[in-house]
Amino acid sequence: MQKKHLLVALVLYGLSTILSFSAFSYMEKSKVVLPSNGSKGETLLEALLKIDPNEPRDQTCPINGQLYTQTEKNAWEKRRPLFVMIENHPEARPHSGLSRADVIFEAIAEGGVTRFGAVYYCAAQIQDVELAPIRSARTYFVDWASGYNFPMYVHVGGANVPGPTDALGQISSYGWGLENDINQFSVGYPTFVRDYNRLPGKELATEHTMVTTTEKLWAVATEREWTNMSPDRIVNRRVVPGTDWLADFQPWTFEDLAPAAGNVKKVAYGFWDGYSDYSQEWNYDETKDGFLQTMGGQANKDHNNDEQITAKNVVVLFATEKGPINEKKHMLYGTTGTGDALIFKHGEAIEATWTKKTRTDELRFVDSRGQDIPMARGLTWISVVGIGTDVTY
Repeated sequence: MQKKHLLVALVLYGLSTILSFSAFSYMEKSKVVLPSNGSKGETLLEALLKIDPNEPRDQTCPINGQLYTQTEKNAWEKRRPLFVMIENHPEARPHSGLSRADVIFEAIAEGGVTRFGAVYYCAAQIQDVELAPIRSARTYFVDWASGYNFPMYVHVGGANVPGPTDALGQISSYGWGLENDINQFSVGYPTFVRDYNRLPGKELATEHTMVTTTEKLWAVATEREWTNMSPDRIVNRRVVPGTDWLADFQPWTFEDLAPAAGNVKKVAYGFWDGYSDYSQEWNYDETKDGFLQTMGGQANKDHNNDEQITAKNVVVLFATEKGPINEKKHMLYGTTGTGDALIFKHGEAIEATWTKKTRTDELRFVDSRGQDIPMARGLTWISVVGIGTDVTY
């Protein structure tokens, strides 16, 4: 009789475990796990910093050149930048958080589909910015991220086929350790959550659902002591200094005064023939002194605040392009050396040369004399395309 009772108890325990797991899995898939956006135009969460409206904006952001208050500078000086992989499949649009980035890199990930590497540092200090959907690492984005002196590299896994596209292997060999490599596969919940309801009324495939926020990511950095106040440490058998990340960083040159508006009203280009969903058009708005983005024929708006993406600088960077080079259809882009670029700002077009001496150097834009071209203050959007791509303006 005692054995019979024990058997019944074990069966009931097993059933309850299965039911609990099933219920939890269902709730995780169906619930909204992050705060909703509220009415259009509202910020995602309450402001984190209280800014005195009378406080002067006289502190220059080293990444986007925009002017901020001393309060905001005090906040970003304690942190390292975030470099976040965000996907661009049409089914995943609208994206969350692009309007609050300082710089955005764009290139094809595979199969004609572009992906973004968004840098967050200054513009994301006064609110917790929802970022979505997060996707996997690619080798050329790792190279561009390297110019920010070991930022927090944020991704969901990555290309790992042996060879030149092995982004995960490169992240390890380049010295990113557990401190500053924020891979969802190792960090997990609650820093990252799958929100199947982030776009109400739209059924999302699993790969389009990964969400995080800037403050959750910086909290991981603080917990791991990977801040701008970090001590020296050993990462992958090498010493990584805990000095100010800006010590070896050379910011772009930024304009003191904006010139009069030029006559370039529209810029248009694509990435691959037959992939019009990723074709872009930028229309200059003189009142905002910026280019408003249209993607695939639709105004590209940030899901967090319904703002149309507006870039102060639109850069078309021409690079060597190889691929697809393996069964995963992975790509390769030339990221070091020099090449041609077009810079659009203030309604004018500037022919430029891009230069990046080594993987760890910052990408720069220079004129025919080799002098830095001053950038407008604000968001810079860099689209990397194959050499010979048509750009109309």
